[in-house]
Amino acid sequence: MRVLIAPDKFKGSLTAQQICDTVASALGALDPDITCIKLPLADGGDGTAVLLTQEAGGTVYTCAARDPLFRKIEVTYGITPDGTTAIVDMASASGLARLKREEYNPFETSSVGTGDIIRYVIERHPVSSFIVGVGGTATNDGGIGMAAALGARFYDEAGDILHPVGENLYRIHRIDLARVHTAVQSLSCMLLCDVTNPLFGPEGAAAVFGPQKGATPAMIPVLDEGLYTLYRVIQNQFHRSVNFAGAGAAGGFPAMLTLLMNTQIQSGTEFVTRFTDLESKICQADVVITGEGRVDAQTLSGKLISGVAALARRHGKPLIVLAGSSELTPEQLNGLGIHKLITLVTPETPPEKAMADAVSVIRKRINQNFEVFQC
Repeated sequence: MRVLIAPDKFKGSLTAQQICDTVASALGALDPDITCIKLPLADGGDGTAVLLTQEAGGTVYTCAARDPLFRKIEVTYGITPDGTTAIVDMASASGLARLKREEYNPFETSSVGTGDIIRYVIERHPVSSFIVGVGGTATNDGGIGMAAALGARFYDEAGDILHPVGENLYRIHRIDLARVHTAVQSLSCMLLCDVTNPLFGPEGAAAVFGPQKGATPAMIPVLDEGLYTLYRVIQNQFHRSVNFAGAGAAGGFPAMLTLLMNTQIQSGTEFVTRFTDLESKICQADVVITGEGRVDAQTLSGKLISGVAALARRHGKPLIVLAGSSELTPEQLNGLGIHKLITLVTPETPPEKAMADAVSVIRKRINQNFEVFQC
């Protein structure tokens, strides 16, 4: 029997690769005749750059950058085998995972580290394009931190340079791009993003995603006004509109990026599905296993798991979902075509234990439910 193991990460617990290794080991111990095909997945968030680079046969590099609070860290990025494309995920430098929970504060965080990576790459590799995943970010700065790292300057009405953080967006009066690295203009960029929110307004970056990044109710209107100010200044100075479907991703990061580079936005799930040849691998499998930390209403609206489920259903393959926890009803699970849902969290296993001992809990769940893998 051939089993395809194609999960997303369990955020805060295990990487997609660790899940693949754990499931494959558990199944192999139970039945050595099972052939496991491991395909760790990501949809633009944490781990996307490494995953796509390895899948392409490229090279993963490290470099120094700044985290969302401007502290020096080491990050990863990838270069494709032909040397023409760099693969970056914002979460590597600018992600929530870089912060302690008490440090979440979109007034103070910045995308400067993502700009550090871009600058480092273009000064050391002859690339012509970037692929950038924009999930899991800690920022709501409209991308001004990234732009500042590349040489942009943002001035207030008095002519003073602004620190590139979310709190200062509404103070922007003028943008100076004269010092932006000369190589940037010739670059193209594909942003991997699964949201279609505009830059500002009730469905914009601050209102919808600000709270999960630590924004209080008092912060949200300030951040939203700031993103509108950025939009207005760019429109007045450069005659460009940066309020479009998807501009609200990653705290408005696409707004500045589209001003600096030739940028396209594409669904992270769709891109990764094609890039990894997921459909072909599903066709060759007898059983498909996927999973993520929590399956919920967002899972139904285009997240990675729903993409795997759709392909498994199309080709008549039994789908087993391994999740930390689930908020879906039996009807919703049936709608996704899930043959079996296995959760780590149970009445006997609280969330804290499931996260802390995820490897042993996964092995236990595989043992308890082995019969479903023989469908």
